[in-house]
Formats: sequence, C-alpha cells, structure tokens
Amino acid sequence: AAMVKETIRVYARVKPPGRRQQAGIYSVDDDEKSLSSLEIIVPRDLADGFVNNKRESYKFKFQKIFDQEAKQDVVFDSIAKPVAECVLAGYNGTIFAYGQTGSGKTFTITGGAERYSDRGIIPRTLSYIFDQLRKDSSKVYTTHVSYLEIYNECGYDLLDPRHEASRLEDLPKVTIMEDPDQNIHLKNLSLQQATNEEEALNLLFLGDTNRMIAETPMNQASTRSHCIFTIHISSKEPGSATIRRSKLHLVDLAGSERVAKTGVGGHLLTEAKYINLSLHYLEQVIIALAEKNRSHIPYRNSMMTSVLRDSLGGNCMTTMIATLSLDKRNIDESLSTCRFAQRVALIKNEAVLNEEMDPKLMIVQLKKEIQELKDELALVTGKERTSELSQDELLQLDELIETFLEDNDPDSTLDVGADMRKIKYCFVHVKQLMNHSKISDKKLLSQHMSEEKDTNKEAGEEELKKLKELLQQRDNEINILVNMLKKEKKKAQDALFQLNATSAGSTVLEQSHSINLEESQSPSSCFSLKEAKDFSSSVHRLPFLSRQTGGKMSLGCQEAFEVFKRDHADSITIEDNKQLLNQRFTEAKCLGEKLNEVRNKINHLKGEINQRHIQRAALAISSPSEELYTLDPVEEKLRTQIEEEKKRYKTMFNRLKGLKVEIEHLQLLMEKVKVKLQKDFEVWWSEESINLQQENPEMVSSPNTTTVYPRFIKSSQHLSTSSFSETTRVSPNEDPAGKNNSITSNNPTLKTRTPPISSTSIPLTGDSQADADILAFIKARQNILQKKGKSCQ
Repeated sequence: AAMVKETIRVYARVKPPGRRQQAGIYSVDDDEKSLSSLEIIVPRDLADGFVNNKRESYKFKFQKIFDQEAKQDVVFDSIAKPVAECVLAGYNGTIFAYGQTGSGKTFTITGGAERYSDRGIIPRTLSYIFDQLRKDSSKVYTTHVSYLEIYNECGYDLLDPRHEASRLEDLPKVTIMEDPDQNIHLKNLSLQQATNEEEALNLLFLGDTNRMIAETPMNQASTRSHCIFTIHISSKEPGSATIRRSKLHLVDLAGSERVAKTGVGGHLLTEAKYINLSLHYLEQVIIALAEKNRSHIPYRNSMMTSVLRDSLGGNCMTTMIATLSLDKRNIDESLSTCRFAQRVALIKNEAVLNEEMDPKLMIVQLKKEIQELKDELALVTGKERTSELSQDELLQLDELIETFLEDNDPDSTLDVGADMRKIKYCFVHVKQLMNHSKISDKKLLSQHMSEEKDTNKEAGEEELKKLKELLQQRDNEINILVNMLKKEKKKAQDALFQLNATSAGSTVLEQSHSINLEESQSPSSCFSLKEAKDFSSSVHRLPFLSRQTGGKMSLGCQEAFEVFKRDHADSITIEDNKQLLNQRFTEAKCLGEKLNEVRNKINHLKGEINQRHIQRAALAISSPSEELYTLDPVEEKLRTQIEEEKKRYKTMFNRLKGLKVEIEHLQLLMEKVKVKLQKDFEVWWSEESINLQQENPEMVSSPNTTTVYPRFIKSSQHLSTSSFSETTRVSPNEDPAGKNNSITSNNPTLKTRTPPISSTSIPLTGDSQADADILAFIKARQNILQKKGKSCQ
C-alpha cells in the first residue's frame, strides 16, 4: 500500500477585534518562499522604576496565515480542500481548530448562521465531497456520517435516531473499546448513511442542535464540549476485489480559558476544568510525539486523545488551524496558542492507503485461479487430474501400506510418488489402522466391565421397582384429593342454586308490582327473553374489552375517573392554576415582544450614531473647523436614549426571568396535583372493588359462570313477556362497548333486585385483577346512575 510521510500542516487565522477591544500590534510576512511568518509585538509596560528586560517581539512560522479580512471560501480552499482530495483517494484525514474561547474556532469549522457565505469547513467539505462523488462514475461510493461530542470527559452520540433528546444526559453514552491490535472502536456511536449533500447537512444540523453551548465572560455562545464530525467514505471499482475505506475527522475543540481572568464559577467552572484538563492531555501527547526516543505516548489519559490517536502521529493526514484573538487583553493566550502550533508542526504522520479485499470477489478469483492451475497441471503431467483416486489406485496403495507396515527393516520407505492425493490417503489409512487397534483393545475392556455391570443391574432393577411403586402410590393420593375437591365444589354450587331459588321467589312479587308501574309509564320500552340472552352474551365480553387497551384504563374506569375528577377537592385548584398559568404565558409573550422592540430600537440608535460619525468625518475632511472637534449634542442625546433603552431592556428582562421561574413553578404544582388526583382515584377504585367483593362474595367464588345462566333465564320466565323496562334500549346491533350494557330503571327497588345486575348474571374470568375491575366498574356505574336518578327527581 502507498504510504505518505509528512508533518502536520499548521495554519493560523486572526480574528478581527471586537468593538470595545484594543487591537494588538502584529505583522504578517508572506514574502518567504515556503512558509509565512507572524510577528507579535508586546510593548513593555512602564514599570515602577526598575529595569524590565521582558521580550518584546515574538515570531512564529506557519504554512499560511489568514488575516482578519480572510473569507471562509479562501480558508476552505487552502486548508480543507487538499485534505478532502486525499480522503477521496483513500487516505484518512483530520482537520482540527485550536485556540482560546472566543477566537473563532466554531466559526471556522462549522460556520456562522447569519449569511450563506459564512458557511464553515464542515458544510463546504460535505458539498465538495458529494460534488466530486457525483462527477466520478468510475467507482461505487458509499458515505456515512457520525457526530461525537465529548462533554466533561464523557462521549455522547449527537445523531442517535431513537432519542429526541431535550437534555444531553438523555443521549446515548459512547464508550471506547480497544482491540488486540490497539485499534480504537467507539461503542454506541451510530453511523448514519448519507446518500447526498442534503441528507448530510440535515444530520449536521441535528447534531449541532444537541451541542452544549453556554454564555461565558469571554464569549456569548461558547461551545462547552469537543465535537468530532466524521465522514466515512468507502469506494469500489466495479469488478475489482479491493475496497478503499477512508475517514475525515473535522474537530471543533472547546476553547481554553484562564479561570482567574474570566472569573467563572459553579457549573461553568466545572466545565472549564474538564476542558482545560483535556487540552492539557492533548498538549502532553503532542510534546511526547515531538520528542525523539520517547517510548510511551499517553493517548489513554483522555477520551479525546484516544479518539484522535490516528490523527496524531498515526495513519492520517492532519491539518491544524490555530485561531488567534490578537487584542491586547488576550496577547498571552495567543502566544501560547502559537507555541502549541509550533510543537504540533514537528509531529510526523504516516498516512497509508486504506485498501482491503472484498471476500466474495476474492472467492470467485481464487476459484478461477484453482481451475487455471488444474489445467496447467494436466498439461504438464499429460493426464487429467480428478479430485478423487480411482479404485485400482486405492487397492495398489493399500498393498503398499501393508508391505511397509509388515517390513521390519528400519530403512524401508513408502514411495507413492509426488502426488498429494496419494500421500494424504496413506496418512488417513495409517490413522484408521491405529484407531482400529485401539477399538479392539477397548472391546476387551468393555467385556470385563459388562460382566461387572450384570451384577449391578439386578440391584438397580429392584430399586427401580420400588420407585415405580412409590410413584403409583402418590398418583392415587392425588386422584383422591382431586375427587374430594370436586365434591366440595359441587356442594358449594348446590347451596348457591338453593339460595338463588329462595331469593328469586321473594323478588318476583316486588318485581311484578314495580314492572306494572313501569309498563304504565313507558309501555314502548321492553326487555324480552331474547334480549336478556343478548345482554348476557354482551356482558360476557366485558372483561376482554377492559383488557384491550393494555396498560390504559377500561371504558368504565375512564367514566368513573371523569366523575371522580369533577367531584374532587383539587379540581378547583387545577382550574385556578390553569387560568394563572395562561395569564403568565400571555404576560411573558407580551414581554418578549416588547424586549424585541427595545432591542431593535437600540440597534437603530446605534446605527444613527455610526451614521453621525461618518457624516462628521466627511465634514472634517471637506471643511475642517474647530466646531467639528467639540462634542456633538445630537450624538450625546442618542447615547442617553440608548442608556435609557438599555435600562428598560434590563428591567423587562429581569421581569421575564421572574415570570419564567413562576411558570415553571406553576407547571410543577399542576403536575403534582395531577399525580395526587390519579393516586387518590386508584385508592378509591381499589376500595370500591374490595367493598363490592365483601358485599357479594359469591360473585368472585363462582368459578363456572355458564351454569348460572339457566337459573337467570328461568327466573325471568316467571314474568310477563315485557318483563324488564329499561331507559336505554339494548339491541344486538349496538356496539357492546360496555356503556349501554347495564339495565337501569326509574324505580329504586328494581335497581337493586333486577336479575341483570344480580351476582349470578355477571360472568367472571377467574383472574382476580380482571374480576376486581369488572365488579368495581359495575359498582361505580350504579353510583353514577343513582346520582343521576336523584338529580332527575
């Protein structure tokens, strides 16, 4: 495989200073033939009377230096394009940005979100790679993308499709595995296939939304984690057995910062410690690689150095961008970044063309080669070679082996010629003879052992006979117990039937009286014997209906929950909180709109001040006068307006923060009340089911419901053909959802004694949980209907 040895290429990019920052003194020299040089001048402070011998000028050499005016497309063409071309050719590549917080690393690697021309190295590289793949039709390419984030020394997969993560902790954690050849494998890091540029950019956007970003004193949107966006490319020529696999790491490191200077604390301080520690380990690795005769390189100290092992002194073409913020406050950090870059430039990488064989095509090629070799062998020997020996050749070989084994001469040889098939057959035959002799020895041993076994066999048979007798005895005992249980069950059923018969006799008179009243009130609605059967069959299906929803509530349970929720003491609290929450949301929305207005106004005033400056500068050039150098009253007025608007903005922002806390608190209260309401309902529901079981114990104890129905039908025959009146008509055409299956009456005596609600007409499943749900549903429904009946009266 082709190998390329080269040092890591190092570039520098200078960030333009901010509005309030004082620009440092530096110069860029591009006149040299090979390398550009950057000179940073640090003027000496006027010390209090003592001599200051501090160095004033620092000079560093880079591959190329991009000054403040450098555009993103120029940076891409110089830095990323050569690496992308090597990756397409089959070499591994890495581009990483290094620098302090707020020096422009993320802007260089990922890009800005405001303008299309601000796109960074990652989107431009994706665009370039897919454009090249589209042009090259000679190979078949497949591309995959992965996005790893290292935050506080823990790896997270930013592209996991199974997680819609709102927090970083919800994303799957990535762990490092190492194989015996010291190759790094990342467990739980998903590889997403990207067939075109659009899919790849969508994956990049998805990953960027999950990144850890926070505001620090150095940068308003500081990335608090190291991110590694990797493009995996595999290519294969049609018909070729070789596959080329390459990968391109695009690394955005978190910014280093001096905690003493920024003064961060709490969560940001913890993040800063982890960032600085991992960057310290990265520097240790680079120092170790730069030193000659260094046996151990401490890659395993941090996750980032482990992942970038190949990129630093391994099989990779690596490029580094040192981002510099050369204002006076950050001169020291910029110098240390330049020193780090100089050390990185000393490291030599050995990039190898990553080619491997396709096993399927390899098998086809090898079969073809075998056939060609067979043809050549037949041509040389003059006879066709088959894979198996003929019968005559086998007999001949057997004779040769026998003579060889019987010959006592130690110098005798077994000559079968230069034919591997014959040599192999001889070895196999000798092996078989050896095994045969061993088997004959084993047979003699087994004869002796069988004689001993015969004596033990008789004793074993006697023991087996005893065990069989014991087993038969246990079977008989079990059968007796089962018969006893059946008799007891039959007795219980007979007693239940007798009890039903006596209760049916006493209820017939009351029912006939109440039903006559009902017939006079509503003669049209009647319940026939046929409908009674339909009702019983529909009630039979009730337990299965309640289980269809799996873990959700059954229909009856939902109905009961609605009534329970309406009557619950906390329902007023929930409604009040809802109204208050809506008010706060509306207030927060209004505040947000006002904040935007104030921000726009401030920007507008700033624009007016800038315009005023330009106008005065133009006047000073055209007609210089003393008045132009005095303070401008219009500008002063605009500045006071800006200060007032800033105060107003701050007040409204603090109010908005307070509203946010209040809204979160209200949402938490609402959630707690909802959970409490649900728990209270579950307690009430279980109590209702237990009470119902205690009132009607025969409901649960009746194991066989099919024997109950004849008794129920017989009792209904005592009545006239229009036997039971009902407010909701039950017909076979209606959907038996459990809502219209209970038969109700306006007469309270009939409610408690009508056979459909009686214990004997309720089919039970035998499952205690399902039976408890059925009974609780019926009891809850009766309670609801009684309340409705009372309200109607």
